[in-house]
Amino acid sequence: MISLLLATLSGAFGCEAVVDVRVHAPDGPHDGWDVVWEGDKITQVGADLTLPPGCVVHTQKGGELTAGFVAPLNLLGLMEVELEPSTHDDAWDGDPVRAELRVSLVFNPRSVVIPVTRLGGITSAIITPTGGLVSGQAAWVTLDGGAQADSVVRPSVAMVADLRGLGNRAAALVRLHELIDDARYYASHGMAREHQGLDELSASRLDLEAMLPVARGEIPLIVRADRASDLEALIAWRADVGVKLVIAGAAEGWLVADALAAAHIPVVVDPLVYGPGGYDQVAGRAENAGLMAKAGVQVMLLQPEPQNQRALRFIAGNAVRGGLTHQAAIAALTSVPASVFGVPDRGVIQVGAKADLDLWTGDPLDVTGRLAGLWIRGATVPLTSRQTALVDAWRTLPRRLFPTTD
Repeated sequence: MISLLLATLSGAFGCEAVVDVRVHAPDGPHDGWDVVWEGDKITQVGADLTLPPGCVVHTQKGGELTAGFVAPLNLLGLMEVELEPSTHDDAWDGDPVRAELRVSLVFNPRSVVIPVTRLGGITSAIITPTGGLVSGQAAWVTLDGGAQADSVVRPSVAMVADLRGLGNRAAALVRLHELIDDARYYASHGMAREHQGLDELSASRLDLEAMLPVARGEIPLIVRADRASDLEALIAWRADVGVKLVIAGAAEGWLVADALAAAHIPVVVDPLVYGPGGYDQVAGRAENAGLMAKAGVQVMLLQPEPQNQRALRFIAGNAVRGGLTHQAAIAALTSVPASVFGVPDRGVIQVGAKADLDLWTGDPLDVTGRLAGLWIRGATVPLTSRQTALVDAWRTLPRRLFPTTD
């Protein structure tokens, strides 16, 4: 079923290539292309390439090569067992403003959930805190299972907020505006607490300092919201406050797709929210992602189940069923999150990018396509997990599971 052909094991150290497959490049798919990488970086992309002597070569009949998928807004490495509170490190109770909270500090790169997730072609994740009005800072992590210091690519790629975090949407918008204004005021007055007026600011020194990259437009503010009227309010709020904004949810985004596109606000959407999943999602529909992308909105895709991120590619397949183009769906899993969250050397197959690569036996968004090869930062990652180990252990049952009485 899986065909990985090894041309040679000698020669140029660190050089590998996947040849003669459909390559999903930034401008779309190309049949019969090759991709070469040395160390952790892609060095050649195209048709009929001349490979360095001794390069290790892989291929797959009918295969397709994508950049490693990116799972946005999840709890990988932050939560081991959903119903066991002692395994949760995604939130804390108390002040609704927790801007200084950095989940990168508690990310567990050796979580048993990560190898399971990798088998869905996911090589990177944007891990996010939860709870409160301002939940804290999201981080970009790579899923190769190394040490924490190596796995955390960027400890702060966005600030996370929730429009329902105070129980009142209007109050949330006012408080968020106040936080950003106070962060700017704090910065402009030399960050000296003894300065007149600083004691009356709306958050602690650490929280205001953490909000500064948002106030300066260096990282986006992710706001969770679904209802069309909330999205309209956020569009107007962003124009007034002047920050980068990403909306997570956007179940009714198709109703205001043109306005989202005009405001250059990306969205992270679950394509399986159609029909009223809640009072904020009454107008949810299967075509949501496709309609927003057609209007020009940058669309990323969300798998909301914490322990089932490996199914993200099937979420993308459902988005295609709902009208999102196949190319846009691949981009939603790769290049769009890399661009939106400021990690441009991931999520693309091009010279100079990190060699995070998925080799598939067929269409990666179809249930019949299977992962045939996986590389993270150029290194081969075994296609194994605790689940595959259990399958192997119980594939052949003992002759007698239980003793008999005869």
